[in-house]
Amino acid sequence: MRLGEVCGKVWATKKLSALEGCRFALLKLLDDDAKLSQELLIAVDHIGSGVGDTVLVAQYGAARVALGENLPIDAAIIGIVDSIEMN
Repeated sequence: MRLGEVCGKVWATKKLSALEGCRFALLKLLDDDAKLSQELLIAVDHIGSGVGDTVLVAQYGAARVALGENLPIDAAIIGIVDSIEMN
């Protein structure tokens, strides 16, 4: 899993039928120091996150398993983070 911050939404009116009903979020991933990197990622968002939310992201095969479907995706938001504590 990775941490990311939602920085926008992505709309695709024409897409594979398997992706109908899916919402997409644009994320900036957090680095090892929990700081925003410049790395961007598009993830399926079935959670309903909003811009500015810190989220948990599953990638690759784990993303498809997390949604319980065999979708052609490689990232899915699986949780909205309430807090992060680092020692």
